[in-house]
Amino acid sequence: MTEILLFVAGLLGGALNSLAGGGSFIVFPALLFAGVPPVIANASNTYAALPGYVSGAIGYWKAMAGYKDRLVLYGIVSALFGYAGAELLLVVSNAVFALVVPWLMAFAVALFVFGNRLNAAVRARSGDGRGMKALGAVLLFLLLAAVCVYGGFFNAGLGILLLAFLAMAGMSDIHAMNGLKLYISTIVALVAVLRFALDGAIDWYHGSIALVGVTIGAYGAARMAQHIPTAWIRLGVIVYGIGMTAYFFWDAYA
Repeated sequence: MTEILLFVAGLLGGALNSLAGGGSFIVFPALLFAGVPPVIANASNTYAALPGYVSGAIGYWKAMAGYKDRLVLYGIVSALFGYAGAELLLVVSNAVFALVVPWLMAFAVALFVFGNRLNAAVRARSGDGRGMKALGAVLLFLLLAAVCVYGGFFNAGLGILLLAFLAMAGMSDIHAMNGLKLYISTIVALVAVLRFALDGAIDWYHGSIALVGVTIGAYGAARMAQHIPTAWIRLGVIVYGIGMTAYFFWDAYA
């Protein structure tokens, strides 16, 4: 039953990532329910999400062609600070992380709910590159660094934060933004997974079952995306995310 739970959770999580985002709200709790300790469940969730980031970044590669000058800088920042986030996770005990999880889930759900409005507001203020000049390159660098630390520590909600950062950096082409989002997410997840692996913090068995489900679910949903109303899916993810957040608060603090 545990294997079936994880595989189905992976299928649903991968499909959600393709259609509306929020797959970590399914996979991460499933790993916890399977008996995986909180820190290892979080690391294993990042491992399960990695192939989807890679395939998505490859799919958007042409859209990123006009922004190749940013790839090296963004890649270096992503690797360094994604690693820092992973390192931070590994020094937190399971007991402490279990207390932090509800707050991280609540933050990620809030990002999912208000992310589109946040990105639209930021994009409206950034304009055609003026956002970078107004805020300054240093502030943008620090923002990207902070987002990558968050992504290395807790994967859920990373994409929404990255879209907000890219809008602040003056970008408006949503396809290029999605490509760079997935490129940065790939590097953050890759260095985090490598660090987690060195520390033995990944449950390869349960994580791989979820990974297979995520890969199949993402591919299948991408093929059927035009036939599925994403508004209803988003609503379902929000309701589920709020319910899981409430459960984690009850479990941690009741």
